[in-house]
Amino acid sequence: MSTAIPHDFRIGVDAADIDFMGHVNNASYLKWVQDAVLDHWRAIAPTEVVGQHLWVALKHEITYRKPTFLGDDVIATVLLEKVQGARAFYETIIKRGEDVLAEVKSSWCCLDADTLKPARLARDVIDHFFGRES
Repeated sequence: MSTAIPHDFRIGVDAADIDFMGHVNNASYLKWVQDAVLDHWRAIAPTEVVGQHLWVALKHEITYRKPTFLGDDVIATVLLEKVQGARAFYETIIKRGEDVLAEVKSSWCCLDADTLKPARLARDVIDHFFGRES
């Protein structure tokens, strides 16, 4: 199996992200992961397919490594680990330079944009994410 194509997503740390302890609130990480995964989809999936599908998060598991602060230059690197049926499994690593701030495992459900029912992606669409364009 080919290796997934990594996708980098730049994160802006806003004042609204900062909690009472002076660092980024946990809820902001969830928003960042959602934004990064959806950006990954739009950047790599074929243009004609993007509008035909929607994604909803099913599960996030976050391991926090170091705090993030206002003004930090943060990048989320997204990797699609696998697709099973209508579900996609992702790993997102959030970093400041070489420092890993958080590691996130998440699962998502692909929906048909018209019916809002779970939808399997065609193999040729999945192949784009693993460097096997048809």
